[in-house]
Amino acid sequence: MAVVEELIRRENDGTISFGDYTLDQKSKVSDFEHNGDLYKVKTFKEITKLEKNGLFVYESVPGTSVFSFNATDKDVYFTVEGSEDIQITLELEPEKEYKVFVDDINVGKMKTNLGGKLVVSAEISNGKQSKVKVIKL
Repeated sequence: MAVVEELIRRENDGTISFGDYTLDQKSKVSDFEHNGDLYKVKTFKEITKLEKNGLFVYESVPGTSVFSFNATDKDVYFTVEGSEDIQITLELEPEKEYKVFVDDINVGKMKTNLGGKLVVSAEISNGKQSKVKVIKL
């Protein structure tokens, strides 16, 4: 079972890791600077949420720990860990189609809604990690 004890951190490969699903109380870090952007993370056992420059990026219910999170114009990838099955919401481009992979298995094409939200589910048991990759088509 791995968590991000500092709630958000930079990784050596240029990605970020965030979240601690083991916390009973809500915790947050604001104004975390990374590559010229300001991030805010809120996390605990019920929800983990990431914002970039005041805009929604990631949310999971229940809470998770996210490792090596990287988002570009073309794709989003990360490894996620939690205590039970999770639902992840990502903010992407509105009304665009994406190919979604969970643990290197193509789970199909999904289209974002008018607000750009894409919802991905992952089956996770206590401390298990899953890789998620979302590629814009």
